[in-house]
Parts: sequence; C-alpha cells; structure tokens
Amino acid sequence: MSRGTRADETASPHAAEEQGVTGYRPLLFSIAYGMTGSVGDAEDIVQDAFLGMTRACNAGTAITDPKAYLTTTVTRLGIDHLRSARVRRETYVGDWLPEPVVAHAGEPGPAEHAELADSLSMAFLVLLESLSPVERAVLMLREVFGYGYQDVARITGKSEVNCRQILARARQRIATGRQARGGAPSSARRAEGEELARRFFEAAEGGDMDALLSMLAPDVVLRGDGGGKAQAIGRPAAGASRVGKLLVAGLRRVLKLGVSVRTAWVNGGPGAVMYDAEGRVAAVVELDVADGVVQAVHSVVNPDKLRHLGPVSDVARLPNT
Repeated sequence: MSRGTRADETASPHAAEEQGVTGYRPLLFSIAYGMTGSVGDAEDIVQDAFLGMTRACNAGTAITDPKAYLTTTVTRLGIDHLRSARVRRETYVGDWLPEPVVAHAGEPGPAEHAELADSLSMAFLVLLESLSPVERAVLMLREVFGYGYQDVARITGKSEVNCRQILARARQRIATGRQARGGAPSSARRAEGEELARRFFEAAEGGDMDALLSMLAPDVVLRGDGGGKAQAIGRPAAGASRVGKLLVAGLRRVLKLGVSVRTAWVNGGPGAVMYDAEGRVAAVVELDVADGVVQAVHSVVNPDKLRHLGPVSDVARLPNT
C-alpha cells in the first residue's frame, strides 16, 4: 500500500459507514498513527480498513463487531507498513521524527486526531522505533489504548501467553525512555502548557537566555528532522546552555527571513508552528515537558512531513532538493 493508492479504487466505504462505524475513526487513526508515525499513511490505512469492510459486507460477510474488525485490520495493516518501511527508515538522512499532529492554541483538534493527540508524544514515538512491528503493536494496544490481553492476542494473531512475553520484551527495550502520556489533558493542564509555550518562544525570540534556561531541564535534548531536504541540526544536542544558544541563534536567523511563531498543541504537548511571510508552514516544534520544565525539543522541518498542514515554505530548504 502507498499513499494515495487503494487496492480497489472503485470501492466506496459508504456501505461500512452506514453501519454507524464512523465514530471509530479517531481511535483507528490513533492506532495507525502510533504504528507509522505518519499522518498521511495513517489516514490511508484507516481508509483501506473501511474499504476492506465494505468489500466484506458486499460479499455477504456478517460482521457482528465492526469495531473489533476495523481495529484488527488497522493494526495488521500498520504491521505490514512498518515491515515495508524499515529499509526507508534505515537510509533516512539525519534524525527521524514523526509527522506532527497540530491543533492551534485555543482551538480543538480535528476529530480524527483527538484520541491520539494526548497519548503519543514525539519522544514516545521515537522510542517505539526501536521495537519490532509486532512489539510496537502489542505495547501500544496494551499500554496506550488499554486493551486486555485477550483482545491484543486476537488483534495481533498471537496467543495471550506470547503477547505477555512480547510486552515484557518491549517494556525492557524502552525502559530507559519516558512512557506515553496517559489520558486526555485537563483544560487546566492544556492552559498551563500553552502558557509555557508562549513564554518559551517569547524568551527564545527575544534572546532572553536567563528566562529560557529557567524553562529548560539541565539535560534537555534538542532534535531536528530535516530529512536531508531542509536545514536541521545533524545530530541531537544536549545540555541546557547548548540547547538554549542553538534555539536563540536559530530563531534569530529565521525571524530575519520574516518567519513568525504561533503557539500550538503538538502531539498532545505544547509547541508551535512557524510560518513564513507568505503564511506557509516552515517548521513545527514540540516541547516535551515534565516536572514543569522542557525535557526535549523536537523540531520538524522536513517539507514532506509538513504538507498535511498546508503549503510548505522553502525558507529552510537545502539547495537542489
């Protein structure tokens, strides 16, 4: 499966949707995005699941539990996608970060992204990259979406005993990293996050190092994803002083090019979208916050990962790309 193509271009998901299953889209998108880290691929997988259900219904198959059917289909398509994507990930230029899911400050996110947006941070998705496709599916279904072992076994086609073993291995492999956020954010937590992002980017734009350092954890990490197509740091940078200087210098440079910063809710955390003078998306930044300070800064400038947000700027694009 590839973005923009379908196994059956003449099929329509309407027959399936008439059964009242469109309400499952946010959950299905969340699972697919958690598996792929790609908004476009997640949307394709969900659509393919609906098309598959339509074909099954048209063929006379009685589907007694549409949610279970669709969840199973999406998870297995996600596993297949990850297996085919491994070679592409191994040859990826620079740091890999997921495509950002964005809701602007003060605005609700798209319905399709609602469940995911507060469950899978960029930091957690990066950790998931160390897992095999099946390990990733088992851990997500059990730890992020709260499925019981019986359901996880049914969805992945493994035994319950095997799923417990797979989960134990997956937990071990990411034990040193931070776990996914649990549950949707309260309005108070979201307001606090948006206020922190506002102060953070104001300090960075104004070159106020003291204010910026007060919001950075001592071991904060800055990661950038340019995909070999846009300017980004070549490898992760660590330490409050170094990260602070890089942020101030980077913002000073793009501000001179007419870039503006608008705070946003990115993958369930505070962040911002940067726009050029023509209103095109130049970058998305997520702040991974814990204990009241920023633990990591994730910056996505790869134009391929920004297209779902609108027209993409060329202010950071590398020559000949």
